[in-house]
Amino acid sequence: MGRNFFARARSFGGAVLVAALTGALTGAAHAQDRRLTAFSASIAAVQGDFAPQIAAFYQARGFAPFWTDDQERARLQALFAALDQAPAHGLPMARYDAAALRGMAQTARSIGDLGRLEAALTAAFLHYAGDMAAGALVPSQVDSGILIEPRRPDPAAILDALARAPDPAAFLRALPPRMPAYTKLMAELAALRSKTAQSPPISAAKLSLGQAGPQVILLRDRLIALGFMPQTALAIYDGTLMRAVQRFQRAQGLNADGLAGPSTIAQLNAAPLARQAAVLAALERLRWQSGAGLHGAGLGARHIWVNLPDFTAKIIDQGAVTFRTRVVIGKNTPDQRSPEFSDMMEYMAVNPSWGVPRSIIVKEYLPLLQANPNAVAHLQVLDRNGRVVPRSTVNFASYTSRSFPYGLRQPPSDGNALGKVKFMFPNAHNIYLHDTPAKNLFDHEERAYSHGCIRVADPVDLAFALLSAQSADPRQEFQTALDSGRETNISLQDQVPVHLVYFTAYPSRFDQVSYRADVYGRDAKLLEALIAAGLEFPAQSG
Repeated sequence: MGRNFFARARSFGGAVLVAALTGALTGAAHAQDRRLTAFSASIAAVQGDFAPQIAAFYQARGFAPFWTDDQERARLQALFAALDQAPAHGLPMARYDAAALRGMAQTARSIGDLGRLEAALTAAFLHYAGDMAAGALVPSQVDSGILIEPRRPDPAAILDALARAPDPAAFLRALPPRMPAYTKLMAELAALRSKTAQSPPISAAKLSLGQAGPQVILLRDRLIALGFMPQTALAIYDGTLMRAVQRFQRAQGLNADGLAGPSTIAQLNAAPLARQAAVLAALERLRWQSGAGLHGAGLGARHIWVNLPDFTAKIIDQGAVTFRTRVVIGKNTPDQRSPEFSDMMEYMAVNPSWGVPRSIIVKEYLPLLQANPNAVAHLQVLDRNGRVVPRSTVNFASYTSRSFPYGLRQPPSDGNALGKVKFMFPNAHNIYLHDTPAKNLFDHEERAYSHGCIRVADPVDLAFALLSAQSADPRQEFQTALDSGRETNISLQDQVPVHLVYFTAYPSRFDQVSYRADVYGRDAKLLEALIAAGLEFPAQSG
């Protein structure tokens, strides 16, 4: 494309084109009708995304070409090189249509053609730069539970930055998220795309110690291929194979019992295309995360990372996991799924009272109270001013879910639904982390049981870990507040970013990408939206 295009540009010609445009504009300035030149008219006629910004950009530079002059060849080549790499990032190539841009460059014959090409190239760059910085999709349009709000770069600012960049190629290479996980996921995507054949599935319902035969060999070969055991001719399910199964289970967030049961076999049988879908969704989510930041601080040097499909919460300090605990997340029902968003943890409430959310009051408790005013006796009835109201004074049957004017609260107690402590990052969604008396739920592999908040398996240890940054004796400070029996708030001197995220594919501490089930179906929606935006993805079979 380049040689023919620039040969034609020189025939207009490269520097001559700029001079001709400048002269035409100067002449037009003195002409009575101030007619636009063919180049500026083609810019002014731009439609679609970024049309006003593109027109303003070229007007500010006196309608001098930005891509098609000989002096700008490096910028144009850098742009095409970047667009050609869009599929490696899991971006929708059709959104930028580099092939169509090359076609326009090949067939350009007039100054007007060059103007239209300039506008199209600028629009493609703005789309690409915005998609790299903040994702190709609007999160809330994919799923209402995705409440991340990435900020796309200002078109004028990023065009100005590219214009000033001494090395356009380096500028474009710096646009993707600067996160180690992003690079590792790109490598995983490339590896998955290189797999042309699906391995034979393991058809056994379960496999365990002492078994032998073709299904055990399939299990062995799959674990070798995935890097969880070295090459071996082992043909029996012995301790070596069991330990390899446990390594695989831990990497996938499964119970590491060494038994290849249904959930383990399902993960081992996952097709490369299913893995690709998870990685593509993860790359887009990292672009969202990169573009969202939090109060200008990105993820934060120290932050809490709650990965919903992984059912875990972690404290990350300078990139290292310093605390990890299991969590229970919201049920997979439309009004109880835990949302995705980021906020700042400000304090923890020890011996918390539970103010029952309005949705739970009217859907679950009001019908019980209407049938029996003494039901749910552990809850206090509150008026609009927060004062306790005797139940005998309330005719519950006279109210509907809309008209019920009271609140419900559970005071601090050993059986309180929030347990001993809740961790507050005040937000409009009324979501927080908290203890729970229902400890048995943490033994389950999949833990989606709450009304939306995040229940923590080791809340006291989490409190100690957070307080250790500001207290010489965090255990004693927490215990003193707990022993008081009163609801007590302990402020965090340095607020900690909290990120509720949804990654079904993410690099583990061993740099292997581990996978989780799409518990809410959000990744399926995300992939569908990427395909609709122009991502090339083969149809899945089987």
